[in-house]
Amino acid sequence: MGMPSATSDLDDLRAGLTGRVIGPGNADYDAARSVFNGEIDRCPAAVARCVDAADVAATIRYARDAGLDLTVRGGGHSFAGAAVSDGAVMVHLGDMNAVSVDPVGRTARCGGGTTWAQLDAATAEHGLATPGGIVSHTGVAGLTLGGGFGWLTNDFGLSCDNLLAATVVTADGRTLRAAADEHPDLFWALRGGGGNFGVVTEFEFRLHPVGPLVQLGMFFWDLERGRDALNLAREIIDALPPRMGALIAGMNAPPAPSVPPEHHFAPGFALVVVGFGADSEHARLVDSVRAGLPPLFDMVAPMPYAAVQQMLDESAPWGVLGYEKAIYLSGLSDTAISVTLDQLPRRQSPMSFMPIFPIGGAFTAVAEDASAFGGPRQPVIAFNIAALAHSQELLDADRVWVRGCWEQLRPLALNAGGYVNFMSEFDDDRVRATFGATKYARLSEIKATYDPDNVFHHNPNIKPELAAV
Repeated sequence: MGMPSATSDLDDLRAGLTGRVIGPGNADYDAARSVFNGEIDRCPAAVARCVDAADVAATIRYARDAGLDLTVRGGGHSFAGAAVSDGAVMVHLGDMNAVSVDPVGRTARCGGGTTWAQLDAATAEHGLATPGGIVSHTGVAGLTLGGGFGWLTNDFGLSCDNLLAATVVTADGRTLRAAADEHPDLFWALRGGGGNFGVVTEFEFRLHPVGPLVQLGMFFWDLERGRDALNLAREIIDALPPRMGALIAGMNAPPAPSVPPEHHFAPGFALVVVGFGADSEHARLVDSVRAGLPPLFDMVAPMPYAAVQQMLDESAPWGVLGYEKAIYLSGLSDTAISVTLDQLPRRQSPMSFMPIFPIGGAFTAVAEDASAFGGPRQPVIAFNIAALAHSQELLDADRVWVRGCWEQLRPLALNAGGYVNFMSEFDDDRVRATFGATKYARLSEIKATYDPDNVFHHNPNIKPELAAV
């Protein structure tokens, strides 16, 4: 465990904040510095649990005056542990999690420390939702700023596509509102450009009618029928009707009550299809899956949308050791299927898995240059390889597995970049490739305007650079 690289008098910070400042001497310091990825063990100089934008501005000012590094923690869910750094001051937004919903205008506002579980619960009371991930303890902030896939993406696009406005505290301590009609350059950059441009203390989202009950279909096949299962899954996702979201996963069957005990922890492939439209449409799809290749087991049932958002939480428990890489494919080709079949059995940890996200529909209706999001706006497969383990030995083994699998898939990739929310390492070349030369240049200019000293650099970093005159 590293020690803070700089020391300073935290009393000055405490005097300037309404919220609480936690230092290495406090009993709850270890809890305050912890993040989702249990492999991350870093010791900040201070954790500032901010309660409003003024607290955030005061913390930024303190860190800069003291010559200390600065990190920002929304949900703390980054595999890279971007929220915490040795010797840095952490802006902790966890107490800024209030949610307000306007059911008539179909909008919601939430604080920068809100989790998707909190936002989904508030909007579900009105039969509304916005696209947001597949694990509910993920933070709204990080997911949205990097893009934000979810079950609703085919219907309504990314989380960032549904962002209407953001309140941002910049590196110089100003509090700005970014929207289409206010600081539009900053608003463009926030939608996919990550945490490079300031601390977002409040998000405002567009909401859509969803549920309250949606139709869940989860099907599981063993490894022996893996190729047939993936071929069928490809047929299903290629012809997926509107008002449905899907996920393919190479994984071990969970020890859930809905899974027959004799199949608990069995390795294989799952197809999950969530229906948001007519029940009859989902029922027809379920029948076609069962007829196409009878699964080892399945679970088909109506379920509250908020519960669907939480059903994979146990597969990625808080504090697990983790590492991941991902790649964009134009489709699930025969070669990609062969790589998947070859690689899945090579895992050492039963928790490690391959979540494969088919993305299209409304996602493709957004223009490439409408936001900073770095992914291609065409039907794509976001192919993720995630190592998860409860021991360092298993994680180390599966980190090698992730990298090897990723290397095998690279020749099939659409580009040399990837999805910033699925990066465990922020390699500069990969970040640049993710956004492409044109977007990266525009982001660099905006970065130079709002954060010329690169205060916010613990992220897939955009280097500040003004355009040549």
